[in-house]
Amino acid sequence: MSDRSALEALDEIHDRILWLSTSIIHHANRVRPSLSGLKVGGHQASCASIASIMTALWFHELRAEDRVSIKPHAGPVWHAINYLFGELDDEQMTTLREFGGLQSYPSRTKDPVPADYSTGSVGIGATAPIWGAVARRYVDSSLRDIGTGRQYSLVGDAELDEGAVWEAVNDPGVKHLGEIVWIIDLNRQSLDRVVPDIAAGRIEATFEAAGWQVITVKFGRLLEDLFAREGGDALRRRILTMSNPEYQRILRCSADELRTRLPGEGGSDGDGDSESPQALHALISDLDDATLLAAIRNLGGHDIPTLLEAFAQIDDSRPTAVIAYTIKGFGLPSSGHPQNHSALIDAAEYSALAELSGQDPQSPWSRFDPDTPAGRVVAEAAQRLTRPEFAPAAPVELPRDLERRHKGTSSSQSALGRVLMDLSRQSPETARRVVTVSPDVSSTTNLGGWVNKVGVWSADAAQNWFADDAETILQWNESAQGQHMELGIAETNLVGLLGELGATWSRWGEPLFPIGVMYDPFVNRALEPWTFGIYAGGQSILVGTPSGVTLAPEGGAHQSITTPSTGIEVPGLVTYEPAFAQDVEWSLLHAMSLIGKPGGESAYLRLSTRAVDQSLARVPADPAARERRRQQVIAGAYRLRSSTRPVVQLVGMGALMTEVLAAADRLAEMGIEAEVVCVTSPGLLYRALRSGQRRSPALGSAGGSGWILDQVFPASNAVPMVTVLDGHPHTLSFLATINQVEHVALGVSTFGQSGDIDDVYRYHGIDTESIVFAALDAVRS
Repeated sequence: MSDRSALEALDEIHDRILWLSTSIIHHANRVRPSLSGLKVGGHQASCASIASIMTALWFHELRAEDRVSIKPHAGPVWHAINYLFGELDDEQMTTLREFGGLQSYPSRTKDPVPADYSTGSVGIGATAPIWGAVARRYVDSSLRDIGTGRQYSLVGDAELDEGAVWEAVNDPGVKHLGEIVWIIDLNRQSLDRVVPDIAAGRIEATFEAAGWQVITVKFGRLLEDLFAREGGDALRRRILTMSNPEYQRILRCSADELRTRLPGEGGSDGDGDSESPQALHALISDLDDATLLAAIRNLGGHDIPTLLEAFAQIDDSRPTAVIAYTIKGFGLPSSGHPQNHSALIDAAEYSALAELSGQDPQSPWSRFDPDTPAGRVVAEAAQRLTRPEFAPAAPVELPRDLERRHKGTSSSQSALGRVLMDLSRQSPETARRVVTVSPDVSSTTNLGGWVNKVGVWSADAAQNWFADDAETILQWNESAQGQHMELGIAETNLVGLLGELGATWSRWGEPLFPIGVMYDPFVNRALEPWTFGIYAGGQSILVGTPSGVTLAPEGGAHQSITTPSTGIEVPGLVTYEPAFAQDVEWSLLHAMSLIGKPGGESAYLRLSTRAVDQSLARVPADPAARERRRQQVIAGAYRLRSSTRPVVQLVGMGALMTEVLAAADRLAEMGIEAEVVCVTSPGLLYRALRSGQRRSPALGSAGGSGWILDQVFPASNAVPMVTVLDGHPHTLSFLATINQVEHVALGVSTFGQSGDIDDVYRYHGIDTESIVFAALDAVRS
């Protein structure tokens, strides 16, 4: 096939993709009955602005090893491409946003053809390929050769307003990842309006300052040809200097209006050249109406040969940003309209588009004849993009118990570092798949020993200039064999990386055990992107430490309140707040066993810096009793002090078990027998409670087993209950409904204060005295 024939075929494919993507949305909104009467939605104009770019990518540029994150509102374009490849049938094309059908936004887990990256939450999908590149390199350098490949992000320019985008772009390690290519769909429109400022220069400068290659694709061949004619310089200057709103407005003009508006008013174009308007007028007066209208729309992002030339310039030694000027709604009646973001073309406009496209509006789904040039290009692309399958690695045998006897006084945070070190000694094959990630807090979260042992992962090895400094405790040895990654102080980046490290099992058959550590007060800042990563199939462990008002001297700004209930509220997540070092070990090992496999779950561990007497845990010495305790710990709770005839039940969690046990002793001195329960996972207990109630289909595998409630909260011991934790009291309040008992909930529901632990606990009413008062109130009520 000649180059010209190939380009003509690509143009024909683009037109079909525009038609199909528009039809997918049209059918969902105008044809398919809506029982609720609500607008289904979709984004025809957003699809149209990027259809040329996606045509050039899929049908010319992409290779099987490449992966692409598609801007959320371009999902129908991607479905149209899959339809041309034969991966979707006619019936599926009618199911956009229907229950069980094509998803609103590209999804790795819910679409019939899984996307490379789930997108939809602004900024997260855009940055995912950066972390995907790191994850691929990590697996390739640490486990097995999985090949190379570019990581593309298709990003709308309005999405660049999301701060997390620039946190990722500017991370120091990113400039070494040459496989990253971002293509910016610069249509200069957001949801509500035309973006008022010409931001392209600022965008270019920001990428360049971060060490990226920038390729700007402004104009297509037709405009470039006109620029070369007499008066062409004036036309170029006029287009470049007009504001975004003015340019959008002239897209709505007829040819006659253009001939008046385009030269502008007055005798100068702003550069002191009084001849420019006249020269521009002379240039466009020689053009017929069709050519003039086509020329003003001939931006580089819609000119496939120009796009291919830009792609050929990509330098794989550093990240690349291709900034492609486009028109929102290109090829549709809504082209350039300032409110076209969610606009739908009407039936008459749809019929007109069908006639222009040579399609039947009553039977809109059609592929190319395989014997035509376009059909051959489609077939070649489908074959080229067929990916090899990676055989899954042999299952990893995780230890359940490292059998350390935790003694003395220590915190749950310090236990984390010890568990990782013990794991590296006792189960090196397991530890080899552990990769830790932190935002510049390795030393303050007790990962120093682990980092010294396994080293820091880096795409490029670097010399450790402090290796011979005896006073340097934390050794920063960087290489491609390290197992710790450290980003800047940007929690969104950390959980984005966690999500991609947690997806390697499904991409390349190599499971990892990614463990991220951050200060617990900032977990909520990272929760939305981390949750989105879980939705997209990334399985990981997040450790929040230090936590709660127990971090007393830090004051209210650093005292987390709502994080303990996270595991109850987030799907696909198990949460633990262990009180003792032994509980940390068992919880972490169990959390690791849940990830890196189909149907797996992520985990969140909330740890504390408060030193606790480990003898209070009363870990059984007998092997059978020890195993029973372990099973209860990982199931959500255990009875720390049992009683055959309790008067009150004290239920505590985390670092506050010291106060709970002290309160039980005080009550015993008064002749009031108290049973003490240590909760390790409120989320798992809630699941267990739900499992005994009416189940919804959505509960699925998230349903827990009721055995833990029978063992820890038997009906025979249904007595008044006091719950207490270093967090919001509602977290444990549901426990009183198990046996419908009287209940007093203690916890933290106001902003904190600086001070020592005794003062702060007393301020919030979670000290020993307050627990005793609550127990007496519960018993006497």
